[in-house]
Amino acid sequence: MSSKSGGAKKKPGDGSKIIADNRKARFNYSIGETFEAGIELKGSEVKSLRGGQASLNEAYAQVTKSGEIVLVNAYIPVYLQANQFNHETRRPRKLLLHRREIDKLMAAVQRQGMTIVPLRMYFTDRGLVKVEIGLAQGKKLADKRETLKERSWERDKARLLREKG
Repeated sequence: MSSKSGGAKKKPGDGSKIIADNRKARFNYSIGETFEAGIELKGSEVKSLRGGQASLNEAYAQVTKSGEIVLVNAYIPVYLQANQFNHETRRPRKLLLHRREIDKLMAAVQRQGMTIVPLRMYFTDRGLVKVEIGLAQGKKLADKRETLKERSWERDKARLLREKG
């Protein structure tokens, strides 16, 4: 099977194909514990995800009053061949977790003021769509600057090592 440009990327050494990666979340938040969640999707959404064009940049997860966790504002483009039975691109989608995981996330959000952010979306070996979510604490401006300095130093260090060696 040949890979088309713009398709889902396969992570080396892992059977999963990454559909979307939320790099901005790792910059804006300090990520604590991570969880793997299933996601409730319509057929046209799964077909669209096979193209690998989804986006998690502005997405977040929230706890509903009924005790469920919902992924809000995740973008899954319309599937062009789905006609009238297409899906809404930014509709809320239910995340599938064990009850004890939901309780843990709810407690952290209520007590410690943490946020639940999606980190990446991927296909498993069995073809299931999973979302990696993380408990996150918002970074202050100084923390973000520190992260930028570290990245810059790592880049410069790698450049120096390449030039000398």
